[in-house]
Amino acid sequence: AADYTYLDAAIASIADYTESDYTAASWKVFADAVAAGKAVEALGRQPEAMSKIRTLMLLGQAVSETTGIYGLVIAILILFAKPLIG
Repeated sequence: AADYTYLDAAIASIADYTESDYTAASWKVFADAVAAGKAVEALGRQPEAMSKIRTLMLLGQAVSETTGIYGLVIAILILFAKPLIG
């Protein structure tokens, strides 16, 4: 059996981190890394659930990335639509 003492301590040490102490971009990267770390922890404890855990992690990270893509699309639309309006 694997020893998860160090991993458990590392994950527990981030519990006190707050989003307000970071920029939006750095917090997003941090949150994604925490999610990946927790997924790895779950895989180590339940390797038979690898397919479900991996799917949920990738789906969650994909959803979090789409907000930036939507913002980019809207910005481009505004840039090209503005000359047509006025």
